[in-house]
Amino acid sequence: MDKVFIEGLQIETLIGIYDWERKIRQPLVFDIEMGFDNRVPAASDAIADTLDYKAVSKRLIAFVPESGFGLVETLAERCAQIILDEFPVHWLRLKLSKPGAVRGARAVGVLIERQRPPPG
Repeated sequence: MDKVFIEGLQIETLIGIYDWERKIRQPLVFDIEMGFDNRVPAASDAIADTLDYKAVSKRLIAFVPESGFGLVETLAERCAQIILDEFPVHWLRLKLSKPGAVRGARAVGVLIERQRPPPG
């Protein structure tokens, strides 16, 4: 299976469970791999046949700042569901990093893999 990826997409949002976190916007970093058959766009050389990674990025950029979840786990699930529901991907791997959340670590976060349910 081919993959289309978005790496290092940084989006600021209100996220966290502590009182001080609910008062500031924090940067989150998204790395996303999406399963998509690239043979059709490769043959046609037409943008209309591709998985538009700019559209995926813009959709997350619109959603994440307005989300306001407490947990990165919740945000990761919602973002994965948006991608699966709105774009023609078969599966995805989404890594959501919260830089600077733990002293001494560059980032912490979650890595999830989800796939489109079988039809029926």
